[in-house]
Parts: sequence; structure tokens; C-alpha cells
Amino acid sequence: MSIHTKAGYVAIIGKPNTGKSTLINTIIGTKLSIVTPKPQTTRKRVLGIYSDESQQIIFLDTPGLLVPRYKMHIAMMDYVDISISESDIIIYLCDISRCSVGASIPSHILKLLNVIKKSGKQIVCVLNKIDLLSDVKLSLPIIAEMTSLDLFSEIIPVSALKKSNIDRVLDIINNNLPISPFYYDADMLSTQPERFFVSEIIREQVFLLYGAEIPYSSEVNIIEFKERSVGKWYINVEIIVEKTTQKSIIIGNKGEKLKSVLEKSRKAIEEHLGVGVYLDTFVKVRPKWRNNKTYLQSYGY
Repeated sequence: MSIHTKAGYVAIIGKPNTGKSTLINTIIGTKLSIVTPKPQTTRKRVLGIYSDESQQIIFLDTPGLLVPRYKMHIAMMDYVDISISESDIIIYLCDISRCSVGASIPSHILKLLNVIKKSGKQIVCVLNKIDLLSDVKLSLPIIAEMTSLDLFSEIIPVSALKKSNIDRVLDIINNNLPISPFYYDADMLSTQPERFFVSEIIREQVFLLYGAEIPYSSEVNIIEFKERSVGKWYINVEIIVEKTTQKSIIIGNKGEKLKSVLEKSRKAIEEHLGVGVYLDTFVKVRPKWRNNKTYLQSYGY
């Protein structure tokens, strides 16, 4: 690859449910990160690669910034710290439809942004969900406040869902990317293994189909992933919960709820992999797994 090309890493950070995963999916042009209406859907770092003739941007989708309550949350925030340290550019994504003048950025995030700023890294503020405002002029006071913080090299209102102003985001990133050969083959979209995406697809359905505490108390663990040259691929999956009562809710009356999760998951997995799959699934109870270092490590945290 010519030395006239540009390449670099861009970490996307922000509060939970601001649209970080939607932004990455829109830019990459395919669904890499799972998306649900619930906050804290993203738990691990998801790497997405955007390449064109002259640039390669390696996006790092990170968990939403939060004050940790569990060891799992601490691990999630570690992903954020690692992503920031490895990145050339930081995008701070904010849901402008939920911003109010005087309280746009929580104190713990403001502290982090100041640390990043002092490190010398460029921070681009992307104000997402502009389409939810009744009048675009309502964004002006928020933009003025963000400008006054003297943290951001650029402030851009966008709609990741409606694909509005995304080209402007790419232009600004390109302007700040270092001159470099590409890090990955131009046709690569991610470096994560297929079993990671399969577990995420199943976890997405758990988030979508259950309410209350179930999504946050559950984890999906791939035990076995067999690719076959003939016939369906075999995937052995554990859905982990913390309580016996949660296991009953996951399974549902006569297993109907779990059957629905698996059917929707199977269709999405087959679409993603391009092959037929057989899902062999068990629901396991692991008390307080979110605070258990051994369990967390075994689940890839």
C-alpha cells in the first residue's frame, strides 16, 4: 500500500445509548455492533474497519461510559481506557436530544475528556440524533456550550440512523489521520472471530425480548463452534444468568420464550455466516457472575 495513504485508530466514546454502535454500523455499511434500545448493550470493544482508496480507519466501538457497580463494569471501562490509549483520534458521541444547557456532560466524563485533551489527542464531538429535534436551531445553545469547553477540535451534528452528515465526520477524521500504509487488507471489516459475533447476536435477542434485570444479569458464552464443509455448523451455547428465577424467565412457559430467542438468533446468525446452523443451548445459573473475576475471565472480559 502506498505511503501516500492514511491509516489510524478512532475510539468512539460516550454515555450509554448515545448511538455509538449505530454510528459504526452506518460508516462501515454493515452490522458489526449489536443495537438495542436498552443502555449498556455494548460490553466489549468491537473493532470495525473502514477502507477506501486513500484511507483506512479502524473504529473502536466501546461500552458506554458509566460509574462502575460491578467488576464487569470495571472490565468494560478498562476496554474504554485501552481504546483511548491506542487511538489517534477520539470521537465523543453525545445524544443531543437528551442534552440540556448546563448539564450536557456528566462530571466523570468531563474529567476523562480533560485527561484526553491534556494528552494531546484530538477529540471530535459528534452530536448524534439531530433528527429527533423538532427544530435544528435547538442545537445551537448546545453547540455553543460544547465550544466554550475548549475540549473539541470539531463539533458536528449528525444523525447516525438517518445517515445525515456522516460524510463530514469522515472528512474530519481523514484530515487528522497520520500518513501510514494500511494496517489490514482493504476488504477486511473486522478482526474479531465469528464466534464473537454469534454470541453478540444471541445476546442482542436477549436484550430485545426480555425486560427488567434479565438483559443486564445475562451473558452468552460459546462453548463449541464447529464449522462443517457439509451440513449445518454446530454451535453449543450457554446463556448465563445469576438466579434460578431468571432461568425460569429465560426459558418461559414450556420453553416457548427460549425457543423464540433461539429462532430469531438462528435466522440472524445464518444471515451473518451465510450457512445453516444448529444451536444447542443451555441456560446456566452462575450466582453473582458479574462480580466474579474467574467467571468474567472465562467469558472473555
